[in-house]
Amino acid sequence: MSDDTDAKTRAADRAERAERMAREGQQAMAEHLAAVKAVDERTVRLKALRLAKEAEEAAVRAAAPPPAPKRSRKKAAV
Repeated sequence: MSDDTDAKTRAADRAERAERMAREGQQAMAEHLAAVKAVDERTVRLKALRLAKEAEEAAVRAAAPPPAPKRSRKKAAV
């Protein structure tokens, strides 16, 4: 009988371990997906900020008068 109870105990331990591993795997996957989602959200936010900044800079450049052409110097006669 001792072998039978040992086998049942080992089987119960294996089942418990398998359930625990499954729970931990699901939790780890959920954490990973949450981290990926957070990175994606930050990327979208930063891209929007960058595009807005570039549009603002383009508007400022378009509104500013063009710089005066530089005058060329005459070469000194030797």
